[in-house]
Amino acid sequence: MAGDPAPAVISSGIPGLDQLLVGGFARNRLYLVEGNPGTGKTTLALRFLLEGAARGESCLYVTLSETIAELRAVATSHGWNLDGVELFQLASAERATADEQYTLYHPAEIELSETIQAVFEVVQRLKPARVVFDSLSEMKLLARDPLRFRRQILALKEFFAGRECTVQLLDDFSTGAGDLQLQSIAHGVILLEQLPFDYGRARRRLRIVKYRGVPAVEGFHDFVIRKGGITVFPQLTAGTPTEIDYDSPVVSGVKELDALLGGGLSWGTATVVMGPPGTGKSTLAGVYASRVVNPAAVFLFDERRAGYLRRCAHLGLPITEAIAAGRLRVDQVEPGDLSPGEFSYRVRDAVEKDGARVIVIDSLNGYLTAIPQSDSPLIRMYELLSYLAGNGVATILVVAQHGVVGTNMAAPIDVSYLADAIVMMRFFEAKGEVRRAISVVKKRTGNHEKTIREFQIGENGLRLGQALAEFEGVLTGVPKYVGGGSPLLKNSG
Repeated sequence: MAGDPAPAVISSGIPGLDQLLVGGFARNRLYLVEGNPGTGKTTLALRFLLEGAARGESCLYVTLSETIAELRAVATSHGWNLDGVELFQLASAERATADEQYTLYHPAEIELSETIQAVFEVVQRLKPARVVFDSLSEMKLLARDPLRFRRQILALKEFFAGRECTVQLLDDFSTGAGDLQLQSIAHGVILLEQLPFDYGRARRRLRIVKYRGVPAVEGFHDFVIRKGGITVFPQLTAGTPTEIDYDSPVVSGVKELDALLGGGLSWGTATVVMGPPGTGKSTLAGVYASRVVNPAAVFLFDERRAGYLRRCAHLGLPITEAIAAGRLRVDQVEPGDLSPGEFSYRVRDAVEKDGARVIVIDSLNGYLTAIPQSDSPLIRMYELLSYLAGNGVATILVVAQHGVVGTNMAAPIDVSYLADAIVMMRFFEAKGEVRRAISVVKKRTGNHEKTIREFQIGENGLRLGQALAEFEGVLTGVPKYVGGGSPLLKNSG
């Protein structure tokens, strides 16, 4: 359409989509929004028009596939008022009501050219700045052959080229998926998809298939439809870190544990706490979350929030005090409730809105199970960890290994490349008792102890003993006592 070489952009009314489009839609261009029925095209289009109406622009919704009553019902479900949007319905005479402003014959009874002419007339009269045409499937049926349909779409584009108007054409794929001719005509193409899963909420995602002259953000991006419209979750990018003394490590307050980690955790790193169930991984992570001076956030996948708080309080961890002081938030993630993109943005909100500098994800096993994945389940986690590292956040990932004791214990997925530090926790047997051991096997950002220490969990939290110098094979889960003394901790009762 006619306009300046670098036309101004207008907002879609959806901040996340504007971010993907590098500011919004280029003004006075024609766009194609594609997707199967139920993917959210109508909601996106209405939000686009309502944004224009809020800015004092004349807006027009042309519908062949839905009635005006149905459109108003969609708007009401989101709490919207369409009084600022002109609704033009091409509908059958018997469905028309006296309240409808415009009524034509059933599309099957008229020629496509007459349908297009009716649209031209209302556009010429209203002179809208934004137009939505819903949907192209009915036009394809009227055209009867692809060549005629393409000629009419070209005529539609040429008509709007001489007007100050931004147009969205909706296509629901009901007459065939992926019309490349339509995509070639449009200035930009947005694809909406809905992916069902066996359990939990269906995952929705969108992709900018094409956007002429603009380096739009590529790839698929999760989005959700809730009351109030669409929320899009673009790829995370690191921002400007909050002022933190990076020379001062993240300490737990447990002297021996901090010594084991070479003074503590490092800011801007990801630490994996790994071990079989019951070894104290969540407790160790809770020590950091509750005792660090900086704000923290814990995201629970495996445990109910109330149970987690009771357990931490029983162990003497000041979790409730930290929450009351505004230094800690504890969120419980329901299975099947969030997409990977939405979870990443929930963590981002904790960082950017609440100022969290320590993030605990408990556990990665629960994340993989509870959040619907289509493929490459760790890609979004890697993206999230990169964002957190770029913002100077210390992240703790809890990972449960399969098995309890023995040599055949493995993680659910290889996470070594995600971790800047790995804390290994194990059970071992000695003197007829099951005991726990801890060791740091990796730390990229500095030195750490090479020792394996026993530790206990009691009413005072964690307690670490001396190095288990008189045992061999502790980390394998089948230790052998080779000493003559007694290096073990005495029971705290």
